[in-house]
Amino acid sequence: MPQKILVTGGAGYIGSHCVVELIEAGYHPVVIDNFSNAVRGDGDVPESLRRIEKFLNTQIEFHELDLLDKTELEKIFKKHSFYAVMHFAGLKAVGESVEQPLRYYRVNLTGTINLLEVMQSHGVRNLVFSSSATVYGDPQKLPIDEQHPVGGCTNPYGKTKYFIEEMIRDQCTAEKDWNAVLLRYFNPIGAHISGQIGEDPQGIPNNLLPYVAQVAIGRRKHLNVFGNDYSTPDGTGVRDYIHVVDLAKGHIAAVRKLKDNCGCKVYNLGTGTGYSVLQMVNAMEKASGRRQKQKCCIAYQIAPRRSGDVASCYADPTLAEKELGWKAEYDLERMCEDLWRWQSQNPTGFSNGTQP
Repeated sequence: MPQKILVTGGAGYIGSHCVVELIEAGYHPVVIDNFSNAVRGDGDVPESLRRIEKFLNTQIEFHELDLLDKTELEKIFKKHSFYAVMHFAGLKAVGESVEQPLRYYRVNLTGTINLLEVMQSHGVRNLVFSSSATVYGDPQKLPIDEQHPVGGCTNPYGKTKYFIEEMIRDQCTAEKDWNAVLLRYFNPIGAHISGQIGEDPQGIPNNLLPYVAQVAIGRRKHLNVFGNDYSTPDGTGVRDYIHVVDLAKGHIAAVRKLKDNCGCKVYNLGTGTGYSVLQMVNAMEKASGRRQKQKCCIAYQIAPRRSGDVASCYADPTLAEKELGWKAEYDLERMCEDLWRWQSQNPTGFSNGTQP
């Protein structure tokens, strides 16, 4: 029988791409999500999962559930015998976390405590956690490896990821049969090659590339570039962008690592290359212009820096390659091509419904 993996937040952007990779790797994902960042499709199933079922010709078990509802979470664990949990569920916008810190602490921390307690009571000891490079704070050195100091986070969102990492570490120390892989993401972009699933922010996008794509497709007039006076080659912020499918494959490698009774391990998932905001705009101009067979100029204007942002942040992903056998494969051009395919086929995101 395929091993069952509980996927929290599995209808969202990263979670849904990991569901695809889990299925293709022979696992049996069971998805829970509260629709906070997912679109409801036919039969109260998230549209992302409905589409995956269609292009993979499979069925996915889904439960609408919030991790703050511990009673309902218990029911899922009583129903299934899980090999491991992939934990994606949580609020994730840096700027919003600065404005609403208590909401972020309540949802992200309390939800995770509930999950860990229910795992403990049902004997589920394997966890892959969706962490973030924000735990590193303002980088003291570049590229960032896993030995870089953590905890000097510049925003509440990053602090929730750091606190959750610490909770998981402490649990693995207290109970030696626990295994956890903490994956520190850099900046996921792109979409599945089918163009059927991708990033569909609800409301105004908080991340750069979805916003750029919406400007390119005509949904928004221009991009705000937050700051052009950083100590970077063109003054705009530099980040390590990774294809979401590469990121998802990193999670499969992490699940396999759990079989080694690995204890608590931490890995960066990034490419090791940094690109500035304006370089990303140019790359998307190229991708969208080629698709449309015409020159596409993506309008932008310079805006003040955002609170909590850092100048440069990119990974040293060597450890993941050494210990997980994982390495990012897709380059920037492919990331932008796949993002543009998703955006052009789905100009209003998943609300296009059944349109392919």
